[in-house]
Amino acid sequence: MGRQWRDGRGKLVVHAAGEAGVCAVPLEIATSYRARTKGLLGRDSVDGAILLSPANSVHTFRMRIPIDVAYLDRGLNVVAVHTMKPWRLGLPRFRSRHVVEAEAGVMAGWGLRVGARVEVMADGG
Repeated sequence: MGRQWRDGRGKLVVHAAGEAGVCAVPLEIATSYRARTKGLLGRDSVDGAILLSPANSVHTFRMRIPIDVAYLDRGLNVVAVHTMKPWRLGLPRFRSRHVVEAEAGVMAGWGLRVGARVEVMADGG
């Protein structure tokens, strides 16, 4: 199931595990090496979330803010969620194929936790 996303914007739709409702969040999609490498570096805030794909680990070196990190498998199921302070190195998650980053504390409110499933809806495609 190959993903054909490109750098750009879209929405992250969260289907929380065991809950009927869904949550849609503004999403920045980073699939090129350059966009994935930059990620959230140098930002003071995040409008929604950013998807790094492909990715199975992240770091927060040179970041200004703590972030929530959700690791997704190839079926877009959440396999792990962690909050990372600046200047940390996250361990690779071997089942992870994609990573979602957002401001620390927001993912729980979206229902983005282990067992949830997400959809990525790219603008214009």
